Order: sequence, then structure tokens, then C-alpha cells
Amino acid sequence: MRIRRTYLTVLEYQRAVRFHDGRLSRVLEPGRHRYQVRRDSHVTVDLRPRMLTVPGQEILTSDGVGVRVSLLARWKITSPTVYVSASTSAEVELYALLQVAARQTVGERAAESIVTDRSALGQAVLTAALALEPARLGIEVELVDVRDVMFPGEVRRAFSQVVLAREEARANLERARGEVAAMRALANAARMARGNPELMTLRTLQTIAESNASVVVLPGAVTAPATQAAIIDALPTDPRPATDQPG
Repeated sequence: MRIRRTYLTVLEYQRAVRFHDGRLSRVLEPGRHRYQVRRDSHVTVDLRPRMLTVPGQEILTSDGVGVRVSLLARWKITSPTVYVSASTSAEVELYALLQVAARQTVGERAAESIVTDRSALGQAVLTAALALEPARLGIEVELVDVRDVMFPGEVRRAFSQVVLAREEARANLERARGEVAAMRALANAARMARGNPELMTLRTLQTIAESNASVVVLPGAVTAPATQAAIIDALPTDPRPATDQPG
């Protein structure tokens, strides 16, 4: 009896698990392989990383807030023989495994910590998933990311009010700091003026020089002739030309 043979081509990113007479034989590497049609069968698996989406599921946080969390996981096959023989659908089992890991992780955290640090939540879910031993399915979970975190409407409004109050408090703090700095500058100026009266005279001269007024009333008498002369010189002159008085 003639044995019929043919060929199987395995691509670079694939592996083929061969069964001979119904028994697991070996894993075929990339290349062209000859096999017996009647006695050999193959299951080809793709080793490239793939993504798995876990839609939002309702989970209670440690402080009793209901939250819907959806996940995105990246995984790949690491052991073709285990992947083929350990489960009828390793991807379905991985889906359930990620759901359990999410429930464990979210249930241990308060609602506020989930809002403020989503990246840490994804890493925690990954750690919990690895603890459930996905390697027994012949796969490796490389990454778990939190896609969406959805809170009830009243909880979202409460968080918005907290954020608004925090920003208002920060603005008030900055305003108070500015007022304190201004008061400190005024206090320093007053202290310098008390110790150096000449500074006030110079400031008065500067104000007069910058003013367009022709008459300046000082709060106190200026008795020093030199100071009086300096003030008079600082007064702006009338730019209008003189007109002849009628005789």
C-alpha cells in the first residue's frame, strides 16, 4: 500500500503541533515539513502578541461605590503544546481570569484611589492575573491597561465638586501669598522712609516731575531753601505761548 505524503508550510511567526495517530508528537518550527496525510494532523498556532478587550463590569470598591471598569490586555502564546492541549478555549479562560483579577483588585481599593491613579490599577490587575497562573494555559499576559472607569452620575458630580474646591483653595492661597508679599514690600518702604527722610523728598520730586499739574500742595511745609528750589525746578512749565496784554 502506498503511503500518501504531502507538505505543510509553517510561517515564521507560527508553530505547528503535530499529532501522529492521535498522539502528541512534536512542535514544528518555521519551514516546509513533509507528513503522512492518513496518520498525521496538525494544529497551527500564531505566536504574535494579540489584544483582548474585557468590557465594563460592575464592581464595588472597598468604600461601597459601584464602578464599571473595562480592561485591555496584551497576551501571547508561549507554549504551543500546552495551549493546544490544556483547554478547549484558552482565550475564553483568560477572559474569565482577567475578570476575576479586576474584581479582586478594584474591591481592595477606595473610589478616590482608582480615579487618581489608573496606571497603578492596571499594574495591580496584571499582578493579580499572574497570580492566577495563566501559564497553565500556555500563554503569557504582557500588559493590562484600564480603558475606562465609569462612576455613577452623583459620584462624578461629587468628585467634580472636590476638584473645584481644591482649585479654588489653591487660587485663594496664591492670592493670599501675593497680598502678603505686597504688604511686606510696603512695610519695608515705610521703614526705609522713616530712616531716610531724603527718600521721601526724592519721591516727591519724581511725582512732581511726572505730573502735569501746575500747582502741587504738599502735606507739610518744606523749609530747606535748596529743597524748595529743587521742587520749583521740577514743576512743569506751561507750554502755552504768552500773549500780549492789550494796552
